[in-house]
Amino acid sequence: MNTLIRTCCSAMAVACAFAAPMTPGFAQSTDFPNKTIELLVPYSPGGGTDALARAFAEASRKHTSQSIVVTNKPGASGAIGWNEVINAKPDGYKIAVITVELLTLPHLGLAKFSYDDFNLIAQLNADPAAITVRAEAPWNSIEEFLAAAKKSGSDVKVGNAGNGSIWHLASAALEDKAAVKFNHIPFQGAGPAVLALLGGHIDAVAVSPAEVSTYVAAGKLKTLAVMADKRVKGFEKVPTFKERGIDLSIGTWRGLGAPKSTPPEVMAVLRSLTQKTANEQSLRDVMDKQNLGYVYADDATFKATLARDNIYFKQLITKLNLKQ
Repeated sequence: MNTLIRTCCSAMAVACAFAAPMTPGFAQSTDFPNKTIELLVPYSPGGGTDALARAFAEASRKHTSQSIVVTNKPGASGAIGWNEVINAKPDGYKIAVITVELLTLPHLGLAKFSYDDFNLIAQLNADPAAITVRAEAPWNSIEEFLAAAKKSGSDVKVGNAGNGSIWHLASAALEDKAAVKFNHIPFQGAGPAVLALLGGHIDAVAVSPAEVSTYVAAGKLKTLAVMADKRVKGFEKVPTFKERGIDLSIGTWRGLGAPKSTPPEVMAVLRSLTQKTANEQSLRDVMDKQNLGYVYADDATFKATLARDNIYFKQLITKLNLKQ
């Protein structure tokens, strides 16, 4: 009997010894978060993506004891920042704002990741592209702007958020639809592109209404048309391209994602926190003020959107022969 007891005790001791290292990891995951969460924006400050991230971080304070701190990591149309998060420790403490470039860059041959490298949290926004010029520009309609681009020897400079960005694709798609030619000028985000337009270094930008709204309201810029199915809130006087006989509707969405292997219990906390924050009126107010289109979708619905758009952008990039 004593031999049996000693054998059982030894077996239990061995089992406990192997189980012990797992306990701290489990404790860390179930009391998440117990330190600051970094929300990485893969673009420069000043654009719509940055504005959304900062509004989200501020609104989240009511629903977590830990702060969400926004970090900008621009470069390569988002690829530098996303690669950092994809390769980060999957513990929920480094997440990213993801945009449609997550789909376009791989098809352009500019990145090797895919949307499956992220564990999706939720979608928060959707915005169309628009063509915006300086207030003193000679064009007062999209027809006049396109007519100028059609002239022989024209050099209409259109800024975008980087080669392969959705705004680059939007202006390239417009070239195709309207049979014109632009000089595409890339920047490290929509914010720098808009500043270049204000400084007179380029002729137009193909970015979202949200990213020019402050300057349009101040009378420094004017938006000629939006690439949407219907007119945009806050820009009700601006026609859609479809109204002007150009069948073009293209834009971006923004949401949140974590590294692929982030534990389910941590993802559950991030998704719950995001849903509660998305319902905050303070976030809605900032998005309305910035003319950012509010769209909330949970992870499953968001993934279905990505799967659908992935097919669309692959076909568009192939048609326009844009692969590097």
